Amino acid sequence: MTDTIAAPRVLASKEGALGRLTLNRPEAINALDLGMIELLTQALTAWIDDTDVQIVLIDGAGERGMCAGGDVRALHGQIVSGHAERTAEFFRAEYALNALIAEYPKPVVAIADGITMGGGIGLAGHAAIRIVTERSRLAMPETRIGFTPDVGGTWLLGRAPGRFGEYFALTGSTMDGADAVLLGFADHFVPSDRLDALREALAYRADPTGPSEIVLLFDETPDPSQLPASRTWIDEAFSAPTVVEIVERLRSQGTTDAAATADLLEELAPTALVVTLDAVREARGFPNLRAALEGEYRRVLWFVNEHPDLVEGIRAQLVDKDRDPKWQPPTLAELAPDAGAGARDYAPERPLF
Repeated sequence: MTDTIAAPRVLASKEGALGRLTLNRPEAINALDLGMIELLTQALTAWIDDTDVQIVLIDGAGERGMCAGGDVRALHGQIVSGHAERTAEFFRAEYALNALIAEYPKPVVAIADGITMGGGIGLAGHAAIRIVTERSRLAMPETRIGFTPDVGGTWLLGRAPGRFGEYFALTGSTMDGADAVLLGFADHFVPSDRLDALREALAYRADPTGPSEIVLLFDETPDPSQLPASRTWIDEAFSAPTVVEIVERLRSQGTTDAAATADLLEELAPTALVVTLDAVREARGFPNLRAALEGEYRRVLWFVNEHPDLVEGIRAQLVDKDRDPKWQPPTLAELAPDAGAGARDYAPERPLF
C-alpha cells in the first residue's frame, strides 16, 4: 500500500499581479472548516505587504459551486459532544476573515460561480468586486436549519431594495445571478465560459488600481431578474412588524405565491424566524459590517449555547435526514413576547473583535 497525500483544501498561487485563493474541497462544494479559514487568513495577511500581489482573486474548485457554506455537520458534532468552545472559535475566525476581506487594502475579486451560500456569501459578498454567472445560486438558508444568517449576511440583506432583505432572510430562498446583482450581493455578471479568460486578464492585463475596468470587458447583461414583479406583495407583507403579522398579511393576499410563502414560514423554526427578522432590521441601522458581525456573533452563540433548535435542525436536515425537525416551540403562536430578546442581548464569554 502507498500513502496518499491529501491536497490542501485551499490552493494559494501567484499569477502575474494576481494572488489567487481557490477553495479546494469540491467533493463538499468547498464547505468551509476552521483549517480552510485559517489558510485563507494566513495568505491574505501575508499578501498585504507582498508587492508582487496587487489584486486578489477568490474562487472555488469544481463545477458545482464556489462554497456551499460552513461545515455545519462538524459544528453539530462539536456542540453535541460538549465542545461548544470550538464552535465559538470557528465563528470568531470566520467573521474576522469576513472583515479582513471587506477591509483589504488591495482589490479583492470574488467569483461566486455555482452554489454560493452561507459562509460562501461571507467570502464573496464583501469583496470589492463580486462576480456571478448564469450558474450562480446564492442564498442565506440558515432558517432552514433553525439558525440565523451570519457572516455579514444581515449587513447585505438589510441593504437590499425594499423588503427583499426580510424575504430572503426568513425564507432562505435562492437568488440567481441577475437577482444577486439587483439585490446588492454582486456587481458583475460574467458568463462561466469566460471566467478563465477573465482570470488571465486580471493577472496580466489589469490596472491594479482599477481592475473593474478589466472585469467590465467580460461583463454581460443577464436576462432580467423576475424579482421586481413580486416586489409589491413582498414589500407589503414583509414590512409587518412581527413574523406572525407577516404570515397574516401573506394569507390575506389570496395569491398562490403569497400562500406558498406563508406555508413555508409556518414549517420553519419559529424562534429562528423571530431572531432573524430582528437581526436584519437591527443591521439595517448599523454603520458598518463589523457592527453587523458583532450582532450576528451574539445571536449565533446564543443558538449554540442556549437554544436547541440549531442542533435539531442540523440533525433533521443533514445528519439523520428525516426532514422532521421538532422545533421548540413548534409554532409561532407559542412563542413568548419578544422571543428574539435573549439572542439580541446575549453576551458571549469572549468578544468577537
